[in-house]
Amino acid sequence: MSGPPQAVAATRAAVRAALTDLPPGPVLVACSGGPDSLALAAATAFVAARTGRPAGAVVVDHRLQDGSAQVAAHAGAQCRGLGLDPVLVVEVEVGADGGPEAAARTERHRALADAAARTGAVAVLLGHTLDDQAEQVLLGLARGSGVRSLGGMPAARDHLLRPFLGLRREQTIAACAAAGLTPWHDPTNAAGPGLRTAVRTRVLPLLTEVLGPGVAAALVRTGDQLQEVAEVIGPLAADLLDRASAEDGWDAATLAAAPAGVRRAALHALALTAGASPGALARSHVLSLDALVVDWHGQGPVDLPGGLRLQRSCGRLQLARPGPGGT
Repeated sequence: MSGPPQAVAATRAAVRAALTDLPPGPVLVACSGGPDSLALAAATAFVAARTGRPAGAVVVDHRLQDGSAQVAAHAGAQCRGLGLDPVLVVEVEVGADGGPEAAARTERHRALADAAARTGAVAVLLGHTLDDQAEQVLLGLARGSGVRSLGGMPAARDHLLRPFLGLRREQTIAACAAAGLTPWHDPTNAAGPGLRTAVRTRVLPLLTEVLGPGVAAALVRTGDQLQEVAEVIGPLAADLLDRASAEDGWDAATLAAAPAGVRRAALHALALTAGASPGALARSHVLSLDALVVDWHGQGPVDLPGGLRLQRSCGRLQLARPGPGGT
């Protein structure tokens, strides 16, 4: 007897590996109805049914496009048809903080966390592929991001799992076709505004044409190595921030005494912890903060994405207080 098509087998193997070390309990698939998440839903339904693990799905309707409710309803219906239960379709209100993509991501992750809490899910599975990871690494390079951001998306963090980071996008499309599923193809992926669309439709194809078909995998390998570096620097940076922390801010002298790489990683983490928008925080912001520490000559506050300001006062880095006019 012949086995399933190669793409289907690959998706199932990826899900099986991701679920192996999870504690007992249900899992949820975050399904947009696109080929990646729909292939993930099919693979998860198959693996869960054979391992006795309950599995459901959550569909987040961002309400940013005409017809989004119909797309969400169709995605939910296909998940139910695969045997996933429960299937939650959740509407969210997307704001503007950090730009539309970052705001949508924030609301989506909040909805996924809420769905996990409601259902008792031990994990939420996301359908990001190797291609998404390559795009993420390139975006990090374009923004001059920190080491952790340059490393791309982690395969596992908190309750989120990404089983497909080793699979290509064409594999998920092939898996949907083999299973008779009808994925939704988001038109903004091919023609929408923003850096991500440009990277997907223009930059990566050009790099592949010039450097060869292995460029996406090479970017991901680079990201993996940077994640390993981040695992070393991260704890050192956290310890530095802890030692520098004071009631009225962070001691500049303690920060200045640290190696530059650790200090700047700490400042990057400080900015995020203080509330800077992760997707918009760039290397230039970190270097400006670093100048407050090691090149202090009375300069004013550093403006960070998300409406945040950090200043130096009395030998401390502090959150800047708004002026009388609220600025």
